[in-house]
Amino acid sequence: MISKISVAFKKCKEEKRPALITYTVAGDNTKNNSLKILNTISEHADIVELGFPHNTPIADGGQIQESSYRALKNGIKLKNVFQIVKKFKISFPDKPLIMMGYFNLVYQYGENNFLKDCKVSGVDGLILVDLPFPENKSFANKCKKKSINFIQLISPTTPNKRMRKIIKNSHDMIYYISMLSTTGGKLKVSPKNILKNYNNIKKINRKKNIVIGFGITNKTIASLKKADGLVVGSQLCKTITNSLKNRLNTAKVLNNVVYNLKKKIT
Repeated sequence: MISKISVAFKKCKEEKRPALITYTVAGDNTKNNSLKILNTISEHADIVELGFPHNTPIADGGQIQESSYRALKNGIKLKNVFQIVKKFKISFPDKPLIMMGYFNLVYQYGENNFLKDCKVSGVDGLILVDLPFPENKSFANKCKKKSINFIQLISPTTPNKRMRKIIKNSHDMIYYISMLSTTGGKLKVSPKNILKNYNNIKKINRKKNIVIGFGITNKTIASLKKADGLVVGSQLCKTITNSLKNRLNTAKVLNNVVYNLKKKIT
């Protein structure tokens, strides 16, 4: 059966535009507000990415760390993340949802228990930043058996030989990290060079859906719209921080931001 993630990419390609993938942190700033945000932005996002908070993140910059801190301070647990996903999927059963986080939380939860709860709640895909290829092969196979996409990561320093193996072993989506940085950093590489690297990766297997993440903002998104998909995360987390400080309706403010991002790539 074709996955919801593949269906989303197919629709976007028919509309001749990239998929807009949004990232927010589960439980930021409360479980209820997190769900409201997901429900609201899913009107414009093609795929929603939900981070499970972590107190020692590897790849997350300041904006996402702040979101995670708020969620952890409010007592968010992994079981609560699954509850948010489940409630979201009741309202939006066809909207692809990807969970993103770190493997040590999965390990503590128990791989099989984690995947069982992913399946029950309706998770469509997983990104585990600290579980690289080929160490992830066993877990990726477990995901595949449950029809959950395990999403591999590729960076500008990934050697060609290794890249080919990762692409060959990937599922329905691959995440290309645009630059050597944590999330939320200013785009250090020109969009032209990012797309040049990206196109070289696409040549390996044009059937694979490859998205670009890191440094994607309102200012840079239009220049990268030739990609299969674009991930915006830090800008959204920063928007949540600012709206909370100014006591604004977070979901409403975020909805406007995501709407404007979508307009720039359609």
